[in-house]
Amino acid sequence: MVDRRQVLNFRVHAQQLDRSAGTLADTAVLDIGVQNTGPDGARWALAVRGVDVTALSDTEVVLLWTVRGAPHLYRRADVGTVAAAVEPFSDADAGKRIYDASRPLKAAGIGNLAALDEVAARMRAVVTRPTVKGDVSGRLATMLPAPYLRSCRPCDATHLYEMPFRLAAVRAGLELQLDTSPPILRRIAGFTKAQAPGDRFDLIRAYLRLLGPATPKQVADYLDAPVKDVKALWPRDVVEVTVDGEVRSLLAADEQALESADGRGTRLLGPYDLFLQAKDRATLVPDAAQAKELWPVLGRPGAVLVDGELVGTWRPRKSGRTFTVAVHPWQRLSGATRDAITAQAEHLAAHRAVSLAGVEFAG
Repeated sequence: MVDRRQVLNFRVHAQQLDRSAGTLADTAVLDIGVQNTGPDGARWALAVRGVDVTALSDTEVVLLWTVRGAPHLYRRADVGTVAAAVEPFSDADAGKRIYDASRPLKAAGIGNLAALDEVAARMRAVVTRPTVKGDVSGRLATMLPAPYLRSCRPCDATHLYEMPFRLAAVRAGLELQLDTSPPILRRIAGFTKAQAPGDRFDLIRAYLRLLGPATPKQVADYLDAPVKDVKALWPRDVVEVTVDGEVRSLLAADEQALESADGRGTRLLGPYDLFLQAKDRATLVPDAAQAKELWPVLGRPGAVLVDGELVGTWRPRKSGRTFTVAVHPWQRLSGATRDAITAQAEHLAAHRAVSLAGVEFAG
């Protein structure tokens, strides 16, 4: 029997949220990808893990559309291996990952993987130099037949379905240029996809290593993959543990860490930090009202992490060159904890290159 505090402490340690300094080379979350959504995205996720991101450049990192079609940051040196790791496990898996785009393809007798390859080939032909996403989409709409396309009422135009577009980009050897909005796609210099990802970058193993213990369904939900495919590829070197009455798996090599991790430290996690992406939300936040506050349908806040426990939410309130961090605690916070949160807010202000006007604690 493993209690939830052990699970959370294990994840804090596995994700290096308890360290003060690190490098890109030794930052574990870059093996699974660091989601880059919102102003406090990938760079802030690295900063709270002790990485100096002030001079981070695209010579060191690469931004790709990968898991769930979201933009994720990786080490540039790993790009070929990452491309192999994020491949769909099967044609059925590809169909699940592209959502409603699979229906017209199936009706036309086109396989999902074959469709992704076709889109990728067309995309690579279009993107011979850095090109804005909308221009790439517009060109593809003139090159691909009806099963690949959808009518977009807001734009009053015909587009390629969004998920095939995003998931085909890596297959085409394309990256997203950092800090561009709308996104600019460009070719990855010297790109060659690896034959296999190996254990370190295998997404099932990476989930267990960073977000374990877990069930096949939780991993499948994270990947948007069929549970059947995940079960077929489930690692053999796992041990079973019981968490909240549920049997889950952990890589055998991490069993001792699960028993000994203490998860010390205070962090302001961005809304899409990997720690918050675990699919056992009731383990992270058992209180239903608090979970609803942390994961609303729209406009997610960040989370306050103190010694392995999520103790509240936070939101930035920017005004000109200054901003305030508004904290909504879920419990009474000690003076020392408030000071630690304020120190994190100052770190965030420096990261954003703005002045911190203050930290407001509700209640």
